[in-house]
Amino acid sequence: MNEATSWNRGSFAAALTTQGRVVGALMMRELHTRYGRDNIGYLWLFGEPLMLAVVIALLHSGGGESLGDINPVAFSVVGYTIFIMFRGIVNRSDGALESNLPLLYHRMVTVFDITLARALIEAAGTIMAFTVLFGLCMVVGFTEFPPEPLFILLGIVFVFWMSFGLSLIITGITYENRLLGRLVHPMTYFMIPLSGAFFRVSWVPRPWRDYLLYNPLPQIFEMIRYGAFESCTLEFVDFQYIVEFLLVLTLLGLLSVRAVTRRVHLN
Repeated sequence: MNEATSWNRGSFAAALTTQGRVVGALMMRELHTRYGRDNIGYLWLFGEPLMLAVVIALLHSGGGESLGDINPVAFSVVGYTIFIMFRGIVNRSDGALESNLPLLYHRMVTVFDITLARALIEAAGTIMAFTVLFGLCMVVGFTEFPPEPLFILLGIVFVFWMSFGLSLIITGITYENRLLGRLVHPMTYFMIPLSGAFFRVSWVPRPWRDYLLYNPLPQIFEMIRYGAFESCTLEFVDFQYIVEFLLVLTLLGLLSVRAVTRRVHLN
């Protein structure tokens, strides 16, 4: 019994290590394909989200007064920079399978690995951009050191989890349906006013607030702001609902990937 358990654990660890190497190789391939080595090369990984977030921060720098300890620039950096991760992961999932179809000739490469590698790249760039911009906000005096940094990290993990779950679904349903693929990008723009990235949930009157909270993103951004700003609270955050929603989303994503894997034909 003990030998069988030890063997199973060893096999699982070996398989996990192998898949980790596969995902790492896919990430390096994606980075080289997307950015190459010209100009600043791989630095575009966080250069793109950094530029987008800087533009949004500058737009908020000239208007509005601070609400307590919440500066408009720091508020927009926290919201939009992390929303870029959601938008990037979801948008990149459209067409992910078609552009990487030859890789499935390799037995160890799966649709899940391809989608995960792309999501991790987007997350890495966004987190670096967020760290740089929030650090600059602290240096220039727009905000203080986060009172609860672990909640920022937890919120980023939840945003990544939700984005990845959606990307699995989109990868599966858009493989043979280009019409649905064309709706992905507009959908991410429609999500901006529904995400809570640019407003606090307490600012939304009832009953619209209750409807809004069915979407876990505003709750997650409330969690991130609670970690970043002293005056923010967890009043509208339901951790159990968020986790249950994301578990169901992930299950649907895995079923979508499983279904599309059966329909992929390599010539």
